[in-house]
Amino acid sequence: MLANTRIIGVGNDYRRDDAVGLVAARQLREMALPGVTVLEKKGDAGELWELWQDATPAILIDAMHSGAAPGTVRRFDATREPLPAACFHHPSSHAFGVAESLELARTLGQLPTQLLIYGIEGKIFAPGLGLSPEVAQALPRLMAQIRQDLGLSGP
Repeated sequence: MLANTRIIGVGNDYRRDDAVGLVAARQLREMALPGVTVLEKKGDAGELWELWQDATPAILIDAMHSGAAPGTVRRFDATREPLPAACFHHPSSHAFGVAESLELARTLGQLPTQLLIYGIEGKIFAPGLGLSPEVAQALPRLMAQIRQDLGLSGP
């Protein structure tokens, strides 16, 4: 499953928990998983489909705000159903949000054959650096789930 995998972390380093997608992408890049390309998307999410072109599977990681407990990790299969836009509509630097970008790509036939979205419930989206403790503590669970989805075992 790893031959042509693309992982995309989305976020803004300067809006606290909004950076979780970027932080997760950096941790995954450090793992140097064979066959996996890890990318970061800062700012406007309108060009996401350019990043997942020819990827199977593609995995996208972003902060979400759904009212769940901070640090909650949710997994969505975007090839089977639309992403719940309300979960990914939070104060953000993204001029065009992840959910809107995914649905536009779906309409244009630009989704990869497999697209998994991981949302990590944020707590603090105010300007500043550093993840909240709850979101930082969610990262090991996220890494384990992604490794499992990729068919990898162990830490």
